[in-house]
Amino acid sequence: MPDRIVHVHADESCLGNQFKDRATPGGAAGLVELWHAGAWERRDYWISEADTTNNRMAIRSAIEVLHLLTRSCSVRFVSDSQYLVKGVAEWMPGWKRRGWKRKAGPIENLELWQTLDRELARHEVRTEWVRGHAGHPRNEYANDLAVAAAKGRTQSGGFVPSGFDRWLEEQREKGKYLDFFEFEGP
Repeated sequence: MPDRIVHVHADESCLGNQFKDRATPGGAAGLVELWHAGAWERRDYWISEADTTNNRMAIRSAIEVLHLLTRSCSVRFVSDSQYLVKGVAEWMPGWKRRGWKRKAGPIENLELWQTLDRELARHEVRTEWVRGHAGHPRNEYANDLAVAAAKGRTQSGGFVPSGFDRWLEEQREKGKYLDFFEFEGP
């Protein structure tokens, strides 16, 4: 039974999807929150690939964070990727029952789905979908991290101290997220 509840808000980015004749760098990132002693402990993570797709990076956003969690956790994983959320909740169970096959042909990103399946087995994970770019501050922050990773082609190298509080303060100076209470418990 997992002894920690972890909240993850993840997003992905792929730059230049509209171009067919050049590389499309991508990033995946997340804000990780753990409620501990009456306060949030927050960490960030991000990864990038030189030439990728949004779907690949969505799956990688989940693989990365689940791999970085060193002990079994109960994870609330929030993403604006329906591909990822539906994949985990609806499609993967059927693919596994059929020996990692699907009726309509080969499974796109099969190796990543299988890696994600192994990581999911280590944790108790509940996926949730949130509409992207709809004013959800944690999702917007994860998006900013993913875009920066794609543009800079950077990696965090694991969990790093989060910049969410500073980012939120900057957003509030612009008049955004004034009704968001970041200190409330889960």
